[in-house]
Amino acid sequence: MLVIVPAIRKFPPFQGHTTGDSLLAAILILAIMVLPTIVNVSETALHAVPVSYREASLALGATQTTTIFKVTVPAAKSGILSGVILGVGRAIGETMAVIMVAGNVPNMPNLLGSVRFLTTGIAMEMSYSSGLHRQALFAIGLVLFVFIMIVNISFTYISKKGVQLDGN
Repeated sequence: MLVIVPAIRKFPPFQGHTTGDSLLAAILILAIMVLPTIVNVSETALHAVPVSYREASLALGATQTTTIFKVTVPAAKSGILSGVILGVGRAIGETMAVIMVAGNVPNMPNLLGSVRFLTTGIAMEMSYSSGLHRQALFAIGLVLFVFIMIVNISFTYISKKGVQLDGN
């Protein structure tokens, strides 16, 4: 909030077009928060691949790059996908960070404009809601739940079906 929002406000192409509290700020904050989780879990999965796999590939004449992309990454695919799932889940759940940098104004999404995310709406309004308003907040929660299920089903399909990560 103290670094990214002022940097966006003072960035020459955006000067005069934004106050800094924007969707772009939220995207940057979430990327910074999610990447360490994805990288850490993916790195652990890559280190868990047996050394014998790499040695066998190199012994058969494969280059180091071919070994990485044809042997190591496919062997660690489920761990890499797990890291992405954890990262996406964390990004969806990071309500407080988003409240601080996105402007918290219920507007139509605009990259340089203030926005309110679904999780933010639930967190900010649940304390005083009643009746139809409360039902709408629960409906937002249901939409988030369905979205998370779609993401998880997609990643399960990718990991079970054996979709190749190398483009083949």
